[in-house]
Amino acid sequence: MGNLRTINPNEFEPHLHWYPKALNATIHPMISFFLSLEQERIISRYCHLHPTVHKDKLREVLNHKSRYFLWAGADLLNVTSAGGKRQMVVIENNSCPSGQKSMPLVDDNQEQGSYRLMVERTFKPSLKNLRNKIKGGLAVIYDKNPMEVSGYAEVIADVMKEPVHYVSFHKDDDQPLAKFVDGILYVLVDNEWMPIRAAFRYVTQKPWNRIPINAKTKILNPIIACLAGGRNKMVAAKAYDIFNAELVPFGLKINMPETIWDVSKNEIPIWVKKLGGHAVIKVPYSNAGQGVYTIVTQDELDAFMDTEFDYDLFIVQSLIGNSNWSSTTPSGKLYHVGTIPDNKNQTFVADIRMMVSSTERGIRPLCTYARRAEKPLVDNITSSINSWSMLGTNLSIKNKDGSWGSDTSRLVLMDRRDFNKLGIGLDDLIECFIQTVLSMVAIDKMAQTLVNKQGKFRMKLFKSLNDDASLLNEIKVN
Repeated sequence: MGNLRTINPNEFEPHLHWYPKALNATIHPMISFFLSLEQERIISRYCHLHPTVHKDKLREVLNHKSRYFLWAGADLLNVTSAGGKRQMVVIENNSCPSGQKSMPLVDDNQEQGSYRLMVERTFKPSLKNLRNKIKGGLAVIYDKNPMEVSGYAEVIADVMKEPVHYVSFHKDDDQPLAKFVDGILYVLVDNEWMPIRAAFRYVTQKPWNRIPINAKTKILNPIIACLAGGRNKMVAAKAYDIFNAELVPFGLKINMPETIWDVSKNEIPIWVKKLGGHAVIKVPYSNAGQGVYTIVTQDELDAFMDTEFDYDLFIVQSLIGNSNWSSTTPSGKLYHVGTIPDNKNQTFVADIRMMVSSTERGIRPLCTYARRAEKPLVDNITSSINSWSMLGTNLSIKNKDGSWGSDTSRLVLMDRRDFNKLGIGLDDLIECFIQTVLSMVAIDKMAQTLVNKQGKFRMKLFKSLNDDASLLNEIKVN
């Protein structure tokens, strides 16, 4: 059976919603400065460094009014080419991003930090003019990350000045405390099913199998944002490709690895060979570091081919590695810039998470942090190597009982102590922000395409983009 707690205003306790190392950290001045930059200053700086970018188009993108994908967190890699051209590459964008618990306070006097910014800037405005006049309460539904999600629940109670039902909603609950009836969310409070008019969602594992696409309860983010790319790497890759075609005349582009989609399992060795024997294989609908396989040796490819999967189609992407071993692509090879060498002269792969949300003043950054791999990069590959330990950065750990843990030893905070290890500057942060927004807008535009004028999901169109029978059978439409 799941968990349910009704939270009232004035219950927020900071120490429950940050990692201890983040709670006591002092934010790096550069991060604080970046977060305070007005949109026009960002546009001026970016266009100064990228003269071919059209200011008006960049302004239009940054002021995009998201219809479905209102809150996003992109994972980016700091990479360079053989010629020394640096860029930030989007690995994925998430529709239920974590990050608040890893973000030092920008202002020590604002103890709710960017939890509060998210709720005031994005969640509360999204409830204006609700089409469905459901008489009901507010809820936060989740299936992982309780430290962060409960923080949102307590801040929503404070901002909205009303109780919030904080409810677990797992895909395999025997006696769920949340359910949908005719598109309306109900939660079980004191043995009575209570209707919910709006819910904040942190449901990450196959959310489409229990939350309907055409829900009448207002949900942030709605399931269509997941299927359009926020939790579906297959459609995300196509959304980026389509949006990039629109952006070409304006000098803008979503930087992403070379991507081959709709790959059946038996075709994978052919594509890995084409990429020079180094590749990343992804189960398109997994998250939290699950379902991602880095291939740099024949043994790793053989181990992947011996694994059974729930789904029929995969993505194969070019692998970004070290200067001696990276995928070969038509546009050349990319290598990890990595962290500044430590006192043992070891460089680690690190990725940067940039969380943003749609506001009445455009899409704005909320928080950011970084994660490093477990093992340092090596110059040469041996047959016994485990490439994931060098290239995988996700901190989530799935326990044997199905619960989730986190390896915080690899967390890199944006504080005075950790930030300098990343070797990035203000322009890199702006690039991360622009890339995050571009990928978010691409997914939101795809979501809009997948919904007809009557607000209904266009299943035939979705199937043409993502014809994976196993996935299609999971989707709950109403």
